[in-house]
Amino acid sequence: MVYQGHANVSERALQPPALAISTVIFALRPDPDTGRPALWLPLVRRIREPYRGLWALPGGPLGARESLQEAAAANLAQTTGLAPKYLEQLYAFGGTDRSPSPRVVSIVYWALVEPDEAALSREDGNVRWFPAERTGELAFDHNEIVAYALWRLRNRMEYGSIAYAFLGDTFTLAQLREVYEAVLGRELEPANFRRQLRAAPDIEATDEYLQGGRHRPPRLYRYTGATPQSPSATGTESSEP
Repeated sequence: MVYQGHANVSERALQPPALAISTVIFALRPDPDTGRPALWLPLVRRIREPYRGLWALPGGPLGARESLQEAAAANLAQTTGLAPKYLEQLYAFGGTDRSPSPRVVSIVYWALVEPDEAALSREDGNVRWFPAERTGELAFDHNEIVAYALWRLRNRMEYGSIAYAFLGDTFTLAQLREVYEAVLGRELEPANFRRQLRAAPDIEATDEYLQGGRHRPPRLYRYTGATPQSPSATGTESSEP
């Protein structure tokens, strides 16, 4: 019996890696201490071994007839009820020690969610939103995955249109600044930020104003550039690492 057990372990170790999909979902939610927008992500509590009871990124095995994009979108819908417009392939994580036998290679996607979408997401005892930088210990190598996703997001904020994926069709310059501040983790000087954004070619002032405040209503703007989504969302895999 002992010999047979060792044989089974050896056989499992020689099996080809299994493929799985995991997703890092970023959204802006109020910080409970300051009330200012902060970066949050939903996690799923594991209900079986390994790592039973620990929180993990939403994910699951890749179906035999699913495309990577379809599997990521389906898993998001099943676990959180979300269907974000921005869903991009991030990276593949396949370290030999990232999971017990058999080895699992995860194709990781990331999603950026507008506030109205995030407010509609499913949340219960096994699905909960956490501050992106205060998740605690996660299952598998998911702390490493979250850290990598944050690094990529911050780098993309510096030169791309990715900030607009967090906003609705129209927004104030203050709301846009809050996105940058939440993601970059630092305050930006409002006057300088307004000057830079007003000179940007892909932002257009509308004739509408945000109503409901106690002060003079701020003007609403619209992003007019290319849709802020990954090439993978249109059927071409991203070439970035």
